[in-house]
Amino acid sequence: MRLTEFWNRMNRHFGETYAESWARDYVIAGLGGRTVIQALAEGESAKDVWRAVCQVTDVDSRLR
Repeated sequence: MRLTEFWNRMNRHFGETYAESWARDYVIAGLGGRTVIQALAEGESAKDVWRAVCQVTDVDSRLR
């Protein structure tokens, strides 16, 4: 998954205003106690990060 697709899904799920804030502030245990922003910056694949987001939020099945 490309980063553009990742952010498209984040924006569709959380809304454009909240997606970035959530990604910056919410710590996910499945990402080693990192936020989405931290995990991506440290080289975690967008696909793996998206899977972690899906595990902790109620993402619509069409976005999974």
